[in-house]
Amino acid sequence: MLQRVDAWFNVSGRGSTLAGEITGGVTTFVAMAYIIFVNPAILGDPAGAAMDRGAVMMATVLASGLASVLMGLLAGLPIALAPGMGMNALFSYTICAQMKVPWQTALGIVVISGVVFLMLSLVKFREMVIRAVPDGLKFAAACGIGLFIAFIGLKNAGIIVPDGATFVAFGPLWRPPVLLSLFALILTGVLVAFGVRGAILVGLVAAGLAGYAFGVVKPMEGFVPNLAAVALKADVRSALSFAFIVPILTFLFFDMFDTVGTLMGVSEAAGLRRQDGGIPNAGAALACDAAGTVAGGLLGTSTVTSYIESAAGVAAGARTGLAAVVTGVLFFLSIPLLRIVALFASPVPLEHTVVLGGAPHTVTLLLYPATSAALVIVGFQMARVFPKIAWDDVSEGLPAFLTIIVMPLTFSISDGLAAGFVSYVILKLVRGKVHQVHPLLYVISAAIVLGYIAGKI
Repeated sequence: MLQRVDAWFNVSGRGSTLAGEITGGVTTFVAMAYIIFVNPAILGDPAGAAMDRGAVMMATVLASGLASVLMGLLAGLPIALAPGMGMNALFSYTICAQMKVPWQTALGIVVISGVVFLMLSLVKFREMVIRAVPDGLKFAAACGIGLFIAFIGLKNAGIIVPDGATFVAFGPLWRPPVLLSLFALILTGVLVAFGVRGAILVGLVAAGLAGYAFGVVKPMEGFVPNLAAVALKADVRSALSFAFIVPILTFLFFDMFDTVGTLMGVSEAAGLRRQDGGIPNAGAALACDAAGTVAGGLLGTSTVTSYIESAAGVAAGARTGLAAVVTGVLFFLSIPLLRIVALFASPVPLEHTVVLGGAPHTVTLLLYPATSAALVIVGFQMARVFPKIAWDDVSEGLPAFLTIIVMPLTFSISDGLAAGFVSYVILKLVRGKVHQVHPLLYVISAAIVLGYIAGKI
C-alpha cells in the first residue's frame, strides 16, 4: 500500500519520504487554518455580506479540503487551497456592501469567474491574460489589498472607530474587547517576528481562549454549521450582467495572479522548477484552482485560491501532492470541531458615540478581537511587495500609487483596480509608450470606463 502511494505521488522520485510529506501537509494546515475562523467573520459581517457564519464556516472547510485534495491528486504539487484573503473582502465589503449586490448574486459572480478561469487554464490564452497586467500593477494590487485588509482588521479590533469630523479616529483602547485585540496583535506580531510556524493560528487561538476566560468573548448564539443556508444559492443568471464585468474580471485576475505567483514561489522553494523555468503540471494546477473556485461558489464561499502558506509545508519536507492531500484531509477532519472553532469568530458588541452635525449618536460596533490580528498580519505580509514597484517612472509609479491608496479609502478593491488600470493606460499613451501597454489592457480599461459611465459599478 505504502509503495503504491509512493509511486502515485512520485515521493521517492522527488527526493522525499512519506513522513516528510505528512509532516509538510500538517505544517501547511497549521499555517493556513486561520481561514476557518477569518472567512466566516468577513463574509458573515453584518456590515458586509451578512451571510450565515455557521454555513460559511462549513463551506470554507469543505471547499478548502476538496480543492487541496484535488490539487494533490491531479497536479501532484504540495500546494493547498482555501478561500483567498482579499477576495473574501472584495466579495463582502465591495460587491455586497458597497454595490448593494445580494450575496447570492455575488456567489454567482464567483462561479462565473471560476468557469472562465477553468476555460483559460486549458488554453494558451491564460498566458496572455497574465502578461497583460504589468508587474507594477500586480504588486500595487497586492499592496493595496494588504492595506485594505489591515484597515478592516484594525476596524474589527476597535483600534480604529468612525468619527464625525475626521471619518476615522483612534478607538477606546481601555475597553476590554479592544485590549484583547491589542493583545492578539502584539502576540501574533512577536510570533511572526520569531518565525514561529503557524504564528497567526497560535495568536488567534490564544486570543480566543483569553477572551473566553475573561468573559470578553462568548459562544456564537444560534451557531449551526449547516450548509443549507448557503449551498447551491449562487444566482448565476443575475450575475450574467454587464454591470458585473469588473467584479468578474477582478476575481478572475486575482485568482489567476495569486495562483501563478504561488505556483512559482512554492515550486522554486521545493526545487521543482524545470531548467526552462517552467512549472510541472502547471496547466493541471491552474485547472484545479479554477475548479476549486467553482466548487467554493456552489458550496457558498468566496473565491478559492492557492495559498502561499504552502511554502511552510515545503520547508518542513513537502515535495509532492501527497502533502496537499494531507492538508485537505485535515480540513475535513476539523468539521466535528466547528462548534468549538466558532468561539473564535464570535462578534463582540461595543457601544461608541459619534458626533454628527454637532449631535452625539450612539452606534453599536461589532468587534472581532480574536480574528482581527490575523487580518492585520496578513495585510502586512501582502504589503511587503511595496519596494518592487518602479517608483522612479511616473507612468508606472502613479497608477500603482492610485491603486494602493484608492482601495482602503474607498473601501473598494475594484475601484482601486479601476483607478490603476485606467490611469496606467492614459499615462502610457500621453508619454508615447503605447508599445508598453498590452492590447488586452486597452479592452479592460475601456470596459471599466463604460461601466462607470453607465452607472452600473
